[in-house]
Amino acid sequence: MSMLSGRGNRNVDELGVPWRFARRTTYDSETNPEGMISFATAEQLLMGKELEELANKIHIPAEAFTYKYSTAGGERFPKALARFLNEWFGPWEEVEAEDVKITAAATALHECLGFALADPGEGVLMSRPYYGRFELDFGNKAGVKVIAADTQAEDCFQVGVVEKYEEALKKAEGEGVRIRVLLVVNPHNPLGRCYPKETLISLMRFCQTHSLHFISDEVYALSVFDSGEPSVHPFTSVLAINPTDIIDRNLVHVTYAMSKDFGSAGLKLGALITKNHDLKRALLANVRFHGSSGPSLTIASAMLEDHEWCRNFIILSRQRLADVYKYVTSRLGQMGIKYLAGSNAGFFIWIDLSPWFPPESEGLADREREQMLAQKFVDRGVFLQPGEEHALKCGWFRVVFSMERRVVEEGLRRINKVLKNIGKWD
Repeated sequence: MSMLSGRGNRNVDELGVPWRFARRTTYDSETNPEGMISFATAEQLLMGKELEELANKIHIPAEAFTYKYSTAGGERFPKALARFLNEWFGPWEEVEAEDVKITAAATALHECLGFALADPGEGVLMSRPYYGRFELDFGNKAGVKVIAADTQAEDCFQVGVVEKYEEALKKAEGEGVRIRVLLVVNPHNPLGRCYPKETLISLMRFCQTHSLHFISDEVYALSVFDSGEPSVHPFTSVLAINPTDIIDRNLVHVTYAMSKDFGSAGLKLGALITKNHDLKRALLANVRFHGSSGPSLTIASAMLEDHEWCRNFIILSRQRLADVYKYVTSRLGQMGIKYLAGSNAGFFIWIDLSPWFPPESEGLADREREQMLAQKFVDRGVFLQPGEEHALKCGWFRVVFSMERRVVEEGLRRINKVLKNIGKWD
């Protein structure tokens, strides 16, 4: 008999869900040439040298090791982030430091928002495909369910996607699940596209109609680059849209973090930007369990306060992402792999590997066939995570490319080798 509580057991059970958690890259061309190459974890690994050089110049004062300096994010970092947002996100109304609340990473922020905006058993609405870890972020402690609108990848960004959200909302409520929040990731994870302004406004109107909180997760906001793809949309922050006559401003919230645009997942800093006084108070009530560290706040503040370094870092990051993206899409074309065109943001490409599934005659469900293919890759030293993005159609995988070029090259070589020998399902 387990000595844990029911919720403790449920959380532990999550650890054993097949394919739920990504493998780590252990490959090194010199010390471990046979190691695993993982395309599953969205980190910006192309800017490590620049981050190390800056960090080595930053002085961390003694006060950074005290409670006062870091409680609720302290004073310095919210001010620095507010100035940064005003410069880069084009807000229709200036963001003030008091509108910025800090937690230990975006994951902790999602949990806090789950507690503050919904009760256990209620739902947060998203479109498919979506970042699968949201189920853990909102569900593990807050007990909030992810409810997915059944959308194809190409549909998510069209104004008419509201109809799919409407269908999902009605279905959920018919099953006794009250929807409290609609969440979008803009730029999108895993699709790497930006939402058109018209679609964002349409979604905001939808939220107003149904009294839903609208959360725009904008952690990839500045990881937008020249992909060479046709018909791409620039990034538009929800902060740049005047909510007057569209939605109650107290229903609109933006989340950000240092993990993606600044390649600093290890700093563990997430931020809520909102004008909603009650939500800010609710966040403060729980942030003591998700506090950020003084040294992290010092480093992040120094990044944002150095305007020249910040600008150069963002420009260089975009250039490197564009270079690797163009290389990967070129190789995918050579390998005969279909990918979702029209992307220009994030660290990933959405690819279709369903043509290499085991034969249907084996009587397997599509999800099982997808996992068999993923196992083929693992057996040959490359990890692609099946089903984690919950696409309507099996066979679509998110490929994270924001790694050193030679690692990406080796990973694609291994994928190509598997696909060329895919007839051998022994």
